[in-house]
Amino acid sequence: MHFVQKLGAVTLRLILRMGSMGIFLAKAAFYSVTPPLKFSLVLKKIQFIGFQSISVIFLTGAFTGMVLGYQGFNTLSRFGSDAFLGPMVGLALIKEMGPVISALMVTGRAGSSVTAEIGIMRISEQIDALELMGLNPYRYLVVPNFWAGVISLPLLTAIFDVVGIFGGYLIGVKLLGVSSGVYFGEMVSYVDMSDIWEGVFKSLNFGLLIAWICCFKGYYTGYYTGFGAEGVSKATTQAVVVSSVFILVWDYFLTSTRLFF
Repeated sequence: MHFVQKLGAVTLRLILRMGSMGIFLAKAAFYSVTPPLKFSLVLKKIQFIGFQSISVIFLTGAFTGMVLGYQGFNTLSRFGSDAFLGPMVGLALIKEMGPVISALMVTGRAGSSVTAEIGIMRISEQIDALELMGLNPYRYLVVPNFWAGVISLPLLTAIFDVVGIFGGYLIGVKLLGVSSGVYFGEMVSYVDMSDIWEGVFKSLNFGLLIAWICCFKGYYTGYYTGFGAEGVSKATTQAVVVSSVFILVWDYFLTSTRLFF
C-alpha cells in the first residue's frame, strides 16, 4: 500500500505540474495578442535571443554542414551516388538538423539565461513588487520572450541552413571533387517549398516551446525547486533539460504526423 500511495502522489504532482504549465501557456498566449504590447522589451529580447546567438549558430551550422558533406560523400560514393550529395545535405539541414540543432543551441545559450533572470526576480520578490504596483508580470517578463522566441528561431534556423549548405559545399566540392553545378543543381531538383515550410514550422514550434518552458521554470522558481541560489540553479538545469527533451520528442511527432506540411 505504501508503494501505491507514493505512486499516486507522484502522479498527482505530475498532473498538477502539467496543469500549471497549461494555464501558464494559456495566459501567456492571451497577453501576447492583447494590447498593450511592450515593443521595446520585445526588441530587446530579440536582440538577446536572436542577434547574440548568431555567432553560435554560424559556427555550429558550418561544422554541421561540413560533417554532413564529408560523411555523406563517403556513404554515397559507395553506391556511385555522390552526385546526390547536395540534396542529401540540403534536405537533412532544412527539414531536421537546422531547426533541431538551432533550437538546442538557443536553449543552452539564451533559454538558461531567461530562466535564471526570471528566477532571480522571483526569489528576490521583484515579481511580487510588480504585482503590488498593479503591473502584469506576464506582459513585462513572459510575453517579450514568447515573441522573441517565435521571431528569432526561424531566422536563426535559416542562417544555420544556409551556412550548413555552404559548409557541405566546401567539403564536397572544394575538397572531395564533386561538381559545383551538380551539387546545387540536384539540390534545386529535389528540395521544394514544402521542405522549407516544414523547417520553418518546426522552428516556430521550437521557439514557442523554449520560451514556454524556460519562462515557466523561472516564473515558478521557489514553488517547485526551492528558494535561494540552489532553487535558481535547479530551475535553470530543469529548463535546459526539459526543453531539450521536449524539442526532440515534439520533432518526432511533427515529422511523423506531417499535419501542416
